[in-house]
Amino acid sequence: MKSLEEFYYNQEDEVKECLLALKSIILKYNAEFTHKWYYRLPCFMYKNQIFCYLWIDKKSKTPYIAIGKGIHINHPDLIKEKRTFTSKLMVEIHQDIPTTKIYTIFDEVMKLY
Repeated sequence: MKSLEEFYYNQEDEVKECLLALKSIILKYNAEFTHKWYYRLPCFMYKNQIFCYLWIDKKSKTPYIAIGKGIHINHPDLIKEKRTFTSKLMVEIHQDIPTTKIYTIFDEVMKLY
């Protein structure tokens, strides 16, 4: 099994389901996105650049979307922390995935490419 597939299937069931749903949502957003294992991360590339990647917060075990160029976007749900490239959008596994919110943020980020 490839590392990309292992990332998803080695997660606990609830987290795995959320991550696979996020993967589908992200790929549906833009047909030009490619999904690949890059820097040991499940990345979604646009024009050979990282558009976003999926990861899991170590403390809370909550999945999130790290949005490339996200530090340049002002949105109340984006967490910037001390990052220089990405902002995080946390996704609660026990709630509906906020697809409209994700796409609204992606629309803003796309303007930067």
